[in-house]
Amino acid sequence: MPIRACFSARLVPLVSAGAGPDDSMVTPYPPGPPDPRTPGPPNPGHRTPRISRSPDLEWPVELRTPRTFSGDWREAHDTAVNGKEPVFVPVTIFSDDRGWSMMNLLAGALSHEGQINYSLQYPGAVKAWHFHERQTDFWTCVQGNLKAGVHRPSDGATWLQVMGERRPGVLIIPPTLWHGATAVGAAPAGLLYYMDRLFDRGNPDEGREPWDALPDFPWGIRHG
Repeated sequence: MPIRACFSARLVPLVSAGAGPDDSMVTPYPPGPPDPRTPGPPNPGHRTPRISRSPDLEWPVELRTPRTFSGDWREAHDTAVNGKEPVFVPVTIFSDDRGWSMMNLLAGALSHEGQINYSLQYPGAVKAWHFHERQTDFWTCVQGNLKAGVHRPSDGATWLQVMGERRPGVLIIPPTLWHGATAVGAAPAGLLYYMDRLFDRGNPDEGREPWDALPDFPWGIRHG
């Protein structure tokens, strides 16, 4: 079945020392050489889900902007999970002659089971597509600017969010939605992200598809 009609999640353990779940594959844009890091043997205790997008949907699907939410963090999380959609929470930057800061991020949404990672993404690199069955991601770009893509295979809904220094905020991505990101502009993008579940290298909650599995998603600049 062509990839336009079907996503197939492949849950494989990561073997690169020190790699986080969203740093395990960096695919250049345009296409470059294959990633030399290869997955280890399949985990026999992990069921491999198959996620299909209806072949009856028209393509390309219209890009959406994630819902903007202004309530507390726990409520924002519940809204994303219950609606099975990404939610963007704008953040206020406090700035003076000493510098700037973002305060009280994710207050009430953090869990002792989660972890916080930081990833620097070079211009031209696309990290996509990733999928989690149980894990919710909270993304905030603290350096440069980032374009995030989110896809819901059940109905083909696809969202695009640009965030970072010019659009500060947190993008909440609930389970079962495919997601990825690329830096915007000529500077690297620094992504600080919280996962509400600790990454399990031996039994990872991680599915992957190639960065171009959604062939019409605009990872590049949209001219016009």
